[in-house]
Amino acid sequence: MTILVTGATGTVGRHVVNQLVQKGVQVRAVSRSPEKAGLPNGVEVVPGDLNAPETLRAACQGMTALYLILSSDNADAALQTDHRIIEFAREAGIQRVTVLMDYEGNPVEQAVLESGMEWTLLKPVEFMANALADWAESIRTEGVVRESFGHALSARVHEGDIAAVAVEALMNDGHHGQSYYITGPEAMSRIEAVRKISEAVGKEIRFEELTEEQARQRWMEQGYEEGDIEFFVQMGKNTPKVGYTVLPTIEQVTGKRARTFDEWVDEHKHLFQ
Repeated sequence: MTILVTGATGTVGRHVVNQLVQKGVQVRAVSRSPEKAGLPNGVEVVPGDLNAPETLRAACQGMTALYLILSSDNADAALQTDHRIIEFAREAGIQRVTVLMDYEGNPVEQAVLESGMEWTLLKPVEFMANALADWAESIRTEGVVRESFGHALSARVHEGDIAAVAVEALMNDGHHGQSYYITGPEAMSRIEAVRKISEAVGKEIRFEELTEEQARQRWMEQGYEEGDIEFFVQMGKNTPKVGYTVLPTIEQVTGKRARTFDEWVDEHKHLFQ
């Protein structure tokens, strides 16, 4: 088995690569900057850009399965995956594709469903790793988290557990046609998540709740468009049930329990100090 991994240096992608390598699978990893990838020995790292799928035509050759991402988890790398990557994968003889979804109805999704390949869709809720991206700097420098909608619930999921579901679907039969909604083992508020980090690092961390107006202003300053900002506000005010309903998907698919936020924090607490 030879597997092509896109987004190989991303939050989930690195876990996918590492887990495949641990299982002895031959991995070809796609990166915009192969020289900076920092992936395990034995991984073939090739240049490619999902925004320009023709750059991946050669990378698909000789592969039997594909791990595909539809949005970037790298703030410095905007991504809108082009549906033609599915055409190139099919032409190259790739038989199985596992897709990390970003939203329902993405044009790539329809291309996958019509591809004739075995497919599995992964639909995780909020990543636990968002706490690093959103809060680590202010925790380290000020001992504070400034967020809106502090009581909004989320069943945050460990990115390594998302990868484990992906690896299972890539390597083994029985997952064709499945859309897996993936959550962590507990639903918690942002305030509670910050408290858990505070306890783990042994440092008081204040939670300063932003008003809706303050939140809108911050998102505007960060460059988000009005439609995105409105989506963020509605998600905070009326979080969809799917975002905080705990599901047993991880254990059912992988045979292992989902890791808790406490475990995730213990793995990453040095990054908050």
